[in-house]
Amino acid sequence: MTAKDSAPVLLSREGAVAEIRFNRPKVLNAFNLEASRQFLSCCEQLAGDRTMRAVILRGEGSSFMAGGDLAQFRDAVDRPAFTHEILEPLNSALLILDELPVPVIAAVQGAAAGAGASIALAADFVIAAEDAKFIFAYARVGTSLDAGSTWNLPRLVGLRRAMELALLAEPVGAAQAFAMGLVTRVVAPVKLMEETTALAKRLATGPTGAYGRIKRLLRDSLTQEYAVQLKAELEAFASSSTTADFAEGLAAFFEKRAPVFRGR
Repeated sequence: MTAKDSAPVLLSREGAVAEIRFNRPKVLNAFNLEASRQFLSCCEQLAGDRTMRAVILRGEGSSFMAGGDLAQFRDAVDRPAFTHEILEPLNSALLILDELPVPVIAAVQGAAAGAGASIALAADFVIAAEDAKFIFAYARVGTSLDAGSTWNLPRLVGLRRAMELALLAEPVGAAQAFAMGLVTRVVAPVKLMEETTALAKRLATGPTGAYGRIKRLLRDSLTQEYAVQLKAELEAFASSSTTADFAEGLAAFFEKRAPVFRGR
């Protein structure tokens, strides 16, 4: 194993699909300071990659991520300072993923606890294995939520259910998570990466520019006034109308064939 292979977060690429892999399987990928910094570094590399058309987030081993590394918080001399040190890179990474003009897919197996659940929810799609369990465990150790979960949870499941998940901190299985709207799809554990990769490749062959505009419109819609959103839709459609993908889509429609999108 090389030093690179032992890094707490790894970035790889297959064609137009990038993969960020949390890589501390012996501790269920618990998120520590080094992982936070490495996660940001991986996301920064994606932000400058104009050939990448889909992103997968996944965890090595039996779990997606069993939350933050509490030993580092226990041992920190100045806990507020350490909190800033570990969460500021994580927040910056999540903002990059939010702003990426391509779909982000989380593949979740086993435990997705604390920061693991929060990071998974930040993705545009969540494919969960049947053995996945989500738990916003922060209250169990006497702290509040992080990694965007207080923004994402109410928008995905409503305020009342978000309160239940955050305050009671009880585990939610994959089927229940799907029923709540926390995840996109539930699959057999052995099919998790096959299904996730197939979805990523499907998206990577789609009209990536249009996907980016759709993603931005949907994510912004919950904080926009109706008139502002209508204008944003108009401008996004106008921008799309100048692209090669839109020209191809129109040609394919009238020629009664499948379109071949290039992401531009």
